[in-house]
Order: sequence, then C-alpha cells, then structure tokens
Amino acid sequence: MATTAITATARFFQPEISKVYFVPTIADIASPTRVELDAGDDLTAEISDIQGFSLTSNFIDTPDLGHRFVSQIPGSIKADQSSLTFYGDKTGDDVRSVLPRETAGYLVFMDTGDVATQPMDVFPIEVASVGKLRRTSDNAYQLTIMFAITAVPQENVAIPAAA
Repeated sequence: MATTAITATARFFQPEISKVYFVPTIADIASPTRVELDAGDDLTAEISDIQGFSLTSNFIDTPDLGHRFVSQIPGSIKADQSSLTFYGDKTGDDVRSVLPRETAGYLVFMDTGDVATQPMDVFPIEVASVGKLRRTSDNAYQLTIMFAITAVPQENVAIPAAA
C-alpha cells in the first residue's frame, strides 16, 4: 500500500485574490504587525506582471575517490532577479511616486489574499531601476521596476489579524 497522500489543494486563480503591498518600515520581518502593513501601499491593482521573487539554491559538488557518483550538498541561497511591471499614467501620477529609484522597504506578497493566519512572504528590497516600456504595438504604457533583494526574505509568515 502507498504512503499517505498529501492534502488535496484548494486551487485558485490569483487575480482578485492575491495582494502585493509596499511597506516602508517593518521592525521584525518574521512578524510584521497589522499597523505596519496598514501603513503600506497596496500595489495590487496596478501590477500587470511579476517576475522573480523566489529563492533558489546553488549546489556544491562533493566528489570522493571512493565513488564515481558525484554527490551534492546545498550551497548558498539567492533570490532570482526580481521585477514588477506596472501601468503608467499619462500625467506621471503612478507607481513612480511610491517607488522611485533607491527606495528601500519591503514588498509583501499575500498569495491567498489579506486573510489573517494565511501565509505571506516579506522581501526586504531596494528599487534598482524604473524602466519605461516604450512600444508601438497595442499595449498600455508600462513601467518595469527592478528590485534588489537586500536581505533574507521571510517566507510563509502568518498574516496578522485586522485591528
């Protein structure tokens, strides 16, 4: 008989559920408070694309003379190159006012919505660049903001309850 199966997932479509906040200050990223989250900006409705914001590991080969097989151990952990693409406003009244180059703070990803006790990921960031996407095809004007992940992100942190 097979081992116990993992719990079946409640699958969902992220638009209209997920939330992304920019929070300027968090005292303890392992446990952000509701007051800190509420002081942030909800970026969700202006995001057209997300790239990166995941962690990967390098691997270290550990060959030995006793075996032809080369085993590995986990090495350093790093964040993938990360960016958010936003819609731009004709008058410039858009995300550039919240996230100009060199802005530091935290991006908070709530994949299942802003629901108490559900998991969120908190990424310490600095805005590296604000790129303007100029096109001649049928696309809305957009801005791609590149982020440096400046410290170890906290993953699967419980979302605090509303005050």
